[in-house]
Amino acid sequence: MKKYMIMKTYHKLQLFTAIVLSVALLSCTQQTAKDQQPVTSLSKEIKEIHQGILEGYLSKDEIPNSLKLVPPPPQKGSVAFQLDQEIAAKYVAMDDEDRKDQAAKDAVLSFPEATEAFNMVLDIKISEETTPHLIMILRRTLADAGLSTYTAKNHYQRKRPFMVNNTAICTPEEEAMLRKDGSYPSGHTAIGWAWALILAEVFPDNADVILERGKQFGISRNVCNVHWHSDVVYGRMMGAATVAMLHSNTDFMIDLKAAKEEIKTLKSLINN
Repeated sequence: MKKYMIMKTYHKLQLFTAIVLSVALLSCTQQTAKDQQPVTSLSKEIKEIHQGILEGYLSKDEIPNSLKLVPPPPQKGSVAFQLDQEIAAKYVAMDDEDRKDQAAKDAVLSFPEATEAFNMVLDIKISEETTPHLIMILRRTLADAGLSTYTAKNHYQRKRPFMVNNTAICTPEEEAMLRKDGSYPSGHTAIGWAWALILAEVFPDNADVILERGKQFGISRNVCNVHWHSDVVYGRMMGAATVAMLHSNTDFMIDLKAAKEEIKTLKSLINN
């Protein structure tokens, strides 16, 4: 009888130990899974590198070097510079006030106003409230794409069209600043094209209209008389180079996945 009681107690102890170990293992597994959850930019403190401009994803060494990637700007007397002048003259003579008004709106890179440049072609609007991950991507890549143009900008210090043709621009409040900032290649265009490429990934069903809007975003710099045609062409190239680099950045890819998921969720809510 005594032996039976000892064995019974032993088996109970074994069962209790197994339960405790199972619970501990489950807890450990859950904690490990939690620890392995990707951390998006929304869970981090992203510092400002300038008033209203957040730090990008790419380090200084990872940002594409425009001085190595783009050729020198067209020289006076060349066919390419003649084309720059002809296109600049065409837009200076343009009397489409609606297009000029849109060009002025496209010049705005502050948030949340900057989202309107693409919200005009999107069914699901970008906003802090509904698409926080996507907003974060746009804000951080503004720095990446914009900075990618500056090695060439600072090296060539090309004069902008309005400094040559002495004609008004659509953002006169920025004239003093623009006079000190090299024209080639266009930073605005690099940013707009980078945004268009990213948004085309997030909204693949709307890729064509998004890319067309991204192209027009760059052309707005011609309409505003603040960039030459070649500035815009190579600004677009730097935007594409930046997005290519971003796809090798772990933090960007985590945020991009989160942005795709939030849009998928919003579409599901709308459709249901």
